[in-house]
Amino acid sequence: MFRREYTRNGAILTVAGCTTAALLLAAPAAAQEAAPAAMDQTKVLLDTLWVMIAGFLVFFMNAGFALVESGFCRSKNTVNILSKNFIVFAIASLTFWATGFALMFGDGSALVGFSGFFLLGPDNSPLTDANGYEGVYSSLAWTGVPLEAKFFFQLVFAATAATIVSGAVAERIKFQAYILFSALLVAVMYPVTGHWIWGGGWLGEMGFHDFAGSTVVHSVGGWAALVGVIFLGPRLGKYGKRGAINAIPGHSMALATLGGLVLWLGWFGFNPGSTMEASMDIAHIATTTAMAAAAGVAAATAYAWFRLGTPDLSMIINGSLAGLVAITAPCAVVGITDSVIIGLIAGALVVESVITFDKLHIDDPVGATSVHLVNGVWGTLAVGLFANPAVQDDVAGLFHGGGFRQLGIQAVGVLAVGAFTALFSAALWAITRAILGMRVSPDEEYVGLDKSEMGLEAYPPDATTSEYTKAREA
Repeated sequence: MFRREYTRNGAILTVAGCTTAALLLAAPAAAQEAAPAAMDQTKVLLDTLWVMIAGFLVFFMNAGFALVESGFCRSKNTVNILSKNFIVFAIASLTFWATGFALMFGDGSALVGFSGFFLLGPDNSPLTDANGYEGVYSSLAWTGVPLEAKFFFQLVFAATAATIVSGAVAERIKFQAYILFSALLVAVMYPVTGHWIWGGGWLGEMGFHDFAGSTVVHSVGGWAALVGVIFLGPRLGKYGKRGAINAIPGHSMALATLGGLVLWLGWFGFNPGSTMEASMDIAHIATTTAMAAAAGVAAATAYAWFRLGTPDLSMIINGSLAGLVAITAPCAVVGITDSVIIGLIAGALVVESVITFDKLHIDDPVGATSVHLVNGVWGTLAVGLFANPAVQDDVAGLFHGGGFRQLGIQAVGVLAVGAFTALFSAALWAITRAILGMRVSPDEEYVGLDKSEMGLEAYPPDATTSEYTKAREA
C-alpha cells in the first residue's frame, strides 16, 4: 500500500517537475514575445498622455487671448471681448467635429478631404483605432495615439485660428457677425488649406514644411483678420481727416501682460505637442520655442525704443508672440542659434508692421495681423532659410547647404494659402454682412459694446457707493 502510494506520488512529482521545467524553458520565449507588445502599449499610453497634456495647454491659450485682447482694448468693450473668446471654442468644437476635421484630414483629393464627417466611418459607425484609418483618415496613420486624441489636439488648433480674428476686429463688430464668421472659418475655410499641408494634400506632397502651424494656423487666422478689418473700417476717432493717427490706449496693461505670459506657456503645448508622441525631440522643440520668444522680446524692446522713443510694453508683449509665431513652422528643423535669429527678426518685424498698418489706416486694436500674419509668413519662409539637416535630415535651407529649393517651396505655399484665404475670407465676410450686418451703429460703438450688445459691464459702478450717494443727495 505504501509502496504503491509512493510510486504514485513519485509519478506526480515527476510530471510536475517536467511541467515546471518545460514552463521554465518556455518562459524566456514567451517573455520575448510579450515584451514588444507591452512596450508598444506603454508607448501608446505615454504618447497619448503627452498629446492630451499638450492639447490642454493649447486650450488654455484661449485664456491668454482673452486677457491680451481685453487688456489692449477699452474697458467699455471688455465683456464683449471676453464673451467672444469664451464662445469661440464652443463654436469651433461643434463645427470642427461636424465638417472641419473631415475636410482637413479625411481621405479625398489633393485639395480637400471627403470622408470621416462627424467622426464616423464609411458605414456611419463611430470610428475607433480598431477600425484602422485606411479609407478614412490615412493622413493621420503615422501616429499611434487614439483618434480622439488626434481630434482634440487638432481642434484646439482650429479654435486658435478663429480666436486670432477676434482681436483684430474688436470694439466695432457685431457679436453675432463674429459668431457666424468663426463658424464658417472652422467648418470650411481653415480645413481646406490645412488639408493641403497636413492632410495629404498637394503642398505636403510637394515638400512644404510647417511643423506646428505658422501658415496652417497663424497666417490663415491673420489673413482672415486682415480682410475683416478692411471690411469693417477703423474705429471711430482712430484716424483724423488729415491722416493723423490717434492713439486709443487699452484699459489694462496688467491683463495684457498676464495674457502674454499665458500664451507663452501655452506655446509649449502648441509646438512640442505637434510631435504627437512622447519623443526626445520635445526638449529641442521647447528650447527653440523659448529662445525665439526671448529673442522676440529683446528685439521688440530695442526696436520700439529706437522707433518710438520708449520701450513700449504693448510692443514687448507682441514681440514675444511674434517670436513664438515665427518659430512655430521651423521649431523642429532649426538649431538654437538660428531660432534666436528668427526671433530677433520677428521682434523687429512686429513693431515695424504695427507702425506700417497704422500708416495705411488699417486699424487692428491688438496687433493681431502684425503678430500672426506677418510673422506667420516670416516663420514659414524661415524654414527655407535656416532648416538644418544636422537637426532633421529630410529638409535643408539656404544657409545650410540646401540651396533655394526649400525656400521656393515655402514661398509657393505662402502665396497659395494667402491668395485662397484672402479671397475665401472676403466671400465669408460678404456673406456675414449680407445676412447679419457686420458693424454696430456709431451710437452703439460710442457707448461701448458691453452696454449696447451684451447688457453687462465688466466694471460697473460700485452699488454700495452709488446707493450711499443717492441717499446723501436725497
